[in-house]
Amino acid sequence: MGRLAHRANIEAFENLKVERRRGYRATTVPSTPATLDYALKEYGKLPLARVLEPAIRLAEGGYAVSELQHRLTRRERKNLRAGTAAPFFLVEGLRPYPTGAVIQQPVLAQTLRRLAAEGIDDFYLGEIASLIEKDMIRNDGLIRKDDLAQVPRPIERRPIPGRFKGHRLFTMPPPGAGRTLVEMLNIYQELPGDYTDIETPRGAARLAETIRFAFVDRRDRPFEASFYTQVTEKDMLKPEYAKRLASQIKKKILGHGETTHLSVMDEAGNAVALTQSIENVYGSCSATPELGFLYNNYMNAFEYTDIGHPYYMRPAASPWASVAPTIVFRGKRPWLAIGSPGSERIRPSILQVMIRMQYTTPFEAVEAPRLQGRRLS
Repeated sequence: MGRLAHRANIEAFENLKVERRRGYRATTVPSTPATLDYALKEYGKLPLARVLEPAIRLAEGGYAVSELQHRLTRRERKNLRAGTAAPFFLVEGLRPYPTGAVIQQPVLAQTLRRLAAEGIDDFYLGEIASLIEKDMIRNDGLIRKDDLAQVPRPIERRPIPGRFKGHRLFTMPPPGAGRTLVEMLNIYQELPGDYTDIETPRGAARLAETIRFAFVDRRDRPFEASFYTQVTEKDMLKPEYAKRLASQIKKKILGHGETTHLSVMDEAGNAVALTQSIENVYGSCSATPELGFLYNNYMNAFEYTDIGHPYYMRPAASPWASVAPTIVFRGKRPWLAIGSPGSERIRPSILQVMIRMQYTTPFEAVEAPRLQGRRLS
């Protein structure tokens, strides 16, 4: 994710529809380095240089291109060639690497080495910040050093609590989408037993309605945590509200993006569910030649038509997100750390995996076919 540059406003775009998706103007100030550094300092034990060692080795030694990356690169080849990221992800900057080919990223390895030696502040205040600004000026981007220098200290917010089949869970508050996930789980648990088997046509139809109702509520009840007091008694989280929606579903006559998630637990019982995104596949398709990492295109995640919307595009704002990393407890110990890539498909995916894990293995729950939702406009 990230936050908008102070120069970002509607008037800054000649072609908003195009420029908010690809190119340098689609990029928000990267917040990942600051966020992960904060997590490491507050909760970790190892020094930054040690933590970065595996990433440096991977960037230097390379990784094998998967079939999925090959297909996505073929799809995005035109956008990559139009941007500055082509030399990093296309053979000779022209064509996709074949499946199994090894991509090495020595420029990125050099950037990571600098961060290991100088610390994350270099990204926002030092040499890396200067290189980002020069690249932005060179390519008509909006981010400058003063934007990088003002990235705020990451904010810790209380997670949203919920319950599912007797288990406690905690998921991501706004600007994430944990509220929508909790609403889906609440509605599902209020359906009668013969409607909860999502492997049957009847159950699948009710599941689709559950997803639809929750998506409508997410659209109609947006909250921005930095500007609006978060009140957990809002309808979306009330069991009574879920009962009303479940009742409506029962009465209906129905027929007979680039995101990465990682879940980690250690022997001490610590658990992390982390969802990281640069928005679309290959983000803005732009990369600083001297630094080697992709810029995001989170400019695309803002609201552009309703000026009263809490996520309307304005200088220094943060976008809302579809991510919903979640930790489920059995008693007092974490049992499941879960999340997903997929933009608007994230919450339905988590919902269906959690449902299926009641009667199957984790691998089978993840591998099973899923219903998905689409953003409602």
